[in-house]
Amino acid sequence: MAKIDFSLNNLDELFPADFTQEQIAKGKTAFLKELSYDMHKFYGGKMMTVPKAGLYGFNWFNVWYTPGVSKVSTTIRDNKNESFQLSNRGNLVAIVSDSTRVLGDGDCTPPGGLGVMEGKAFLMKYLGGVDAVALCVDSKNKAGKNDPDKLIDFVKMAQHSFGAVNLEDISQPNCYKVLDVLRDECEIPVWHDDAQGTGCVTLAGLINALKIAKKDISKVKMAFLGAGASNTTIVRLIVQAGANPQNIVVIDTKGGLHKDRKDIEADKAYYRKWEICETTNPNKINTIAEAMKGADVLISLSQPGPDVIKPEWIKQMNEKSIVFTCANPVPEIYPYAAKEAGAYICATGRGDFPNQVNNSLGFPGILKGALLVKASSITDNMAIAAAKSIAATAEKKGIHPDYIVPLMSEWDVFPQLATDVAMQAIEDGVARQIYTREEIYAMAEKDIRESREMIDHLMQENFIKKPPIHLLEEALQRAIKLVG
Repeated sequence: MAKIDFSLNNLDELFPADFTQEQIAKGKTAFLKELSYDMHKFYGGKMMTVPKAGLYGFNWFNVWYTPGVSKVSTTIRDNKNESFQLSNRGNLVAIVSDSTRVLGDGDCTPPGGLGVMEGKAFLMKYLGGVDAVALCVDSKNKAGKNDPDKLIDFVKMAQHSFGAVNLEDISQPNCYKVLDVLRDECEIPVWHDDAQGTGCVTLAGLINALKIAKKDISKVKMAFLGAGASNTTIVRLIVQAGANPQNIVVIDTKGGLHKDRKDIEADKAYYRKWEICETTNPNKINTIAEAMKGADVLISLSQPGPDVIKPEWIKQMNEKSIVFTCANPVPEIYPYAAKEAGAYICATGRGDFPNQVNNSLGFPGILKGALLVKASSITDNMAIAAAKSIAATAEKKGIHPDYIVPLMSEWDVFPQLATDVAMQAIEDGVARQIYTREEIYAMAEKDIRESREMIDHLMQENFIKKPPIHLLEEALQRAIKLVG
């Protein structure tokens, strides 16, 4: 066993030498959960609010508040677009969730989602230079059911305080209606990160994986396990990027999606799934094992594993198979097991394995790009541009089977991503503010760099206090005990 340190870059070395690969994989999951609980308790969460303006004397209170601020209020009253320049609205995102589908843990109640939503705010600030606030909402009606219309009304009422809205962890079918209505009816971008975010990063990984395997997206056979917000959007984006829907099979908990699925056709709330039923799976395949026979690609976002995808199914896939198992917090099959079964390229949603195909690689830069040009929406073209941007950044560094997308630590991906998304917004006609590519990149790079430097400075000056090492050691020992 190696000595634990604060970088956490040596997770695989922290466990006893006699641990199997499966025990190490499970041990890492347990350790990260135990440590996360301890760290959140130590810090009391992970976000706070600090001013961006200075206080140089007593009368500066009267500049930032009354009476001086009256001119700001009346100016915005007469031209509400001024709110993007005269307040923090232009760089502020609302992270909205009813917490009904939090990671792999299901309905955690509204406050149960705060850890995830604060986590997204943390990533937005450090990786995208974007301010964000977690808003976990009780959307239950009098009958005790989560009502999508209540969530829609909440966002529409709150939108005037924000430059964009990030929807998160909303269970289906409500997630479809909430996103589609808000995209049509809000004046600012509404982005569903579980759907569009995961979709564009998955497409980015697939673009490079197919290049490495020397396969054509229009010809490959693809199997999908799971038909929630993520996979239904992934399918839509992949088809727009050139995949043949006739070569696609999607499997949900009741079988294959195809034209005979009358249960989906009859339930109008599942219209996104019915669109897939109408266009894919012409042979009406009903099991994931059958769908994977001869398939080139598996994309699974279903239930946490590690035994959801069987090695024998992977053995029946085509040569140089591509396996994305992205359930959180545990993939449907661990990468080492998938490779032992013959997979050529493996990806998961986790950063402690190679090829982290996770929406965290996308949303900080995507939302930054939309905010910089004061976009009114985020189009599918912008999501596809984001996927191509992420893929291109990795390709420039040199892609290989264990590197198909950039690492989150490679921060140069984010200003480039923001720039490509902003330029697509201008091309699509949804940008309120027009800049050149060079101007956008300079603004994005400056904001992201300054955010990182500010957080680093707070750590160096001990305003963000370093936790005692014994908390890390105790969390590790609990994890080893749980697994061993």
